Amino acid sequence: MSIATETAQRPAPALHAVARRLRPLHAAVFLQALVIWFAAEKLFLSEIGFTPAAIGLMAAVYAGVVPLVEFPSGILADRWSRRGVFAVACASMAVCSLVGGLSNGVGLYLVSAVFLGITLAMQSGTVDSMVYDLLVEETGDGSDFTRRIGRVRLLEGLGLTAGALLGGVLSEVTSPRTTYFATIPPVLAAAALAFVFREPQLHRSEHRLSLREQLSVTVGTIADRGAVLPVLLLGAVAGVAVQLVFEFGPLWLVALAVPAVLFGPHWAALTGTLAVGGVLAARVPWHRTGALVILGVVMTVASAVTAVSHSLAALVVAQVVLLLALVMVGIHASQRLHDATPSHVRAGVASGAGTVVWLSFVPAALVFGAVAEAVGVHRAGWLLTGLVAASAVILLRLAVAPPAEADEGLGCAEVAELATAYADDEMPPAMAAAVSEHRRFCPGCDRYVGQVRELLRGLAALR
Repeated sequence: MSIATETAQRPAPALHAVARRLRPLHAAVFLQALVIWFAAEKLFLSEIGFTPAAIGLMAAVYAGVVPLVEFPSGILADRWSRRGVFAVACASMAVCSLVGGLSNGVGLYLVSAVFLGITLAMQSGTVDSMVYDLLVEETGDGSDFTRRIGRVRLLEGLGLTAGALLGGVLSEVTSPRTTYFATIPPVLAAAALAFVFREPQLHRSEHRLSLREQLSVTVGTIADRGAVLPVLLLGAVAGVAVQLVFEFGPLWLVALAVPAVLFGPHWAALTGTLAVGGVLAARVPWHRTGALVILGVVMTVASAVTAVSHSLAALVVAQVVLLLALVMVGIHASQRLHDATPSHVRAGVASGAGTVVWLSFVPAALVFGAVAEAVGVHRAGWLLTGLVAASAVILLRLAVAPPAEADEGLGCAEVAELATAYADDEMPPAMAAAVSEHRRFCPGCDRYVGQVRELLRGLAALR
């Protein structure tokens, strides 16, 4: 059954409730993505003394901060508030923009990069988790997630594209530095809008785990080789490739010595792939191997064009096509990850997956930057091609594995009521399997069922 068919079968009130509750979040996502300085950044960095190797160092700095903050922020989002963590991410972007705009050299700009890393870490997984849980809360499952998160990506892409166009014009009319200060108002407005959004409470309705238990369950879920690890690997490889294109993509324009006014439209084209890819992801038949083979070939060929072509038009088209494909792959990986993750650790697991991406991106950025400076950005494009080909292979391998689903139907209160019958082996196999699955993700209930079982054994010994 297609996503469109499943959506059409849902009650209209539930669909209206989802749309109504998502409106403030949609507005916040758009404003947070309206980062006007992104398009002018590489031009600004060249003005204040950055070389390709220094850009690689800068990328490694913010990418190195992300793993330190991302996983703890995901745990914080699960235990405190996901919209609160999102608002903190917006505030961090405001600080990043302020420090970046005040920079006159490499040193201070690296401080700005630290705040960029904090921003990326704290926004990772929070919006996706809120959207997925809202769907489960209002409709009963997350099967419409790909379409809904596609709309979020659409708004992110539109925000980034609008910011890129504004940045190109503003940097030409004034200076690249001005674009940093112009970014502060919209991201602060996004932080305020986050608190208008009514956050789903699904992750709080289950058994309250201690911090140690939650860490244990989150890490255990990430380490699940059957359901999570393969998806995590796909997201990591594709995610590193995406970050390399966004971070180093403008260097192809620098190498061709194109006019400064073209940097804005180029960046708008790249960020526009987030919008278009978000819409197209729900239309891809992910269960058909033939379609995935075509997708893998297209994105591998597109990445190879960046290594061999010196045509501006060909390079821009290749980067856009490559990012479109990788964005769609990333959304598919996100759907499968959330399907395999219980609500009370969803943000933590998503942040853990993001941490893997950034841990991988640090050495990738350093190597790519060093190779680009030594032999040119075009030859460095072969490194990108290798990553893209690897993600295509992983995607095909996952195509033959059915998506895993996390149990959301059996809560801790129900397990407590069923504990005696379960421990005494007096319940139907299907219900026993549901209790066992819940115990796998909930140390508190697992411990409680064990205590009941020991009590029953003690009583039996007294007879």
